[in-house]
Amino acid sequence: MSRQNYIFTSESVAEGHPDKVCDRISDAVLDAFLAEDPYSRVACETFATTDRVVIGGEVRGPGSVIGSVEEIARECVRDIGYEQDGFHWANLKVDSYLHAQSADIAQGVDASGNKDEGAGDQGIMFGYAVDETPELMPAPILYAHAILRRLAEVRKNGTEPKLGPDAKSQLSIRYEGGKPVAVTSLVLSTQHLDPALSSSDVRAIVEPYIRDVLPEGWLTADTDWHVNPTGKFVIGGPDGDAGLTGRKIIVDTYGGAAPHGGGAFSGKDPTKVDRSAAYAARYLAKNVVAAGLARRCTLQLSYAIGVARPLSIYVDTHGTGKADEAAIEAAVGKVMDLTPRGIRSALGLNRPIFQRTAAYGHFGRAPEADGGFSWERTDLVDALLGVV
Repeated sequence: MSRQNYIFTSESVAEGHPDKVCDRISDAVLDAFLAEDPYSRVACETFATTDRVVIGGEVRGPGSVIGSVEEIARECVRDIGYEQDGFHWANLKVDSYLHAQSADIAQGVDASGNKDEGAGDQGIMFGYAVDETPELMPAPILYAHAILRRLAEVRKNGTEPKLGPDAKSQLSIRYEGGKPVAVTSLVLSTQHLDPALSSSDVRAIVEPYIRDVLPEGWLTADTDWHVNPTGKFVIGGPDGDAGLTGRKIIVDTYGGAAPHGGGAFSGKDPTKVDRSAAYAARYLAKNVVAAGLARRCTLQLSYAIGVARPLSIYVDTHGTGKADEAAIEAAVGKVMDLTPRGIRSALGLNRPIFQRTAAYGHFGRAPEADGGFSWERTDLVDALLGVV
């Protein structure tokens, strides 16, 4: 029996966090390639520091995109909102070192003769779902994201012009009977453009939006607030701390509530199972919970480079299952083709839909009309119930 009464904490970072700036640029480059050629191969990494962005990696796709990389990076930084001394979209220096994909990797991944397209690398990927929120996500990470997304909205629409792009949130949530009931502590550090603002001034700005986002009754007289606890946060973004693609993998997924296979997502095309199979695992775990087969589900997939089919499928329902876990494992392999080609086809991943995933989580978002966040659909419920 899993614990029913406890406190669990997760953190999120805003789109202006240095690492998220880099994730955004890497995914924007990926989207640009996929928009020109849906079968482009991209592994794009970004580094950012004071007045400089450096982009590198391996690509196979339209050469015209490489010539637009500097413009892509500047537009990302402009949209995020950086126009400060030390990091300004118009003035920063952008260096691109993208080069052709390794032929050794390509021959393992490409389909040829009777060989299906193989996985782009070895590795393990995890998906997770739990029924404690309507989105079937853990509450701490879901609401940590929601706070920062709301603050970004009011910053960018001009309602709160004193807020800056860089921010971090952290929620500690108390569970009773396995359900989230209250926030025991809340940490928010947000960049502010007016150096004269105190921590209490910043709290006065952000508190109404935090209260709007969190479920009623979760903030109590006992909630411990820490807003800009250092007292001042004017220098933000890559001017305050260097950023790098792929350093916020726990923020990107389940906030530490579930295992992580170790691979980052941003900047990788969907032949890279680090990304696509993690999306497939979330898709399957979410449908298992949505089907009522379990209240909580962890699902692991494993792959070998150049091999199409997963080496293993593992399901853990943490004592909440209504069906045998081995039966669920067999069922998920029947209702979805888990080869890289099958995942791309089922989830429509050969489209420029990835830039929007770079901040506020890859999971727990609503499926979008153009195919964005397709892995959040629950359209496998009937198929699963038919074979379990």
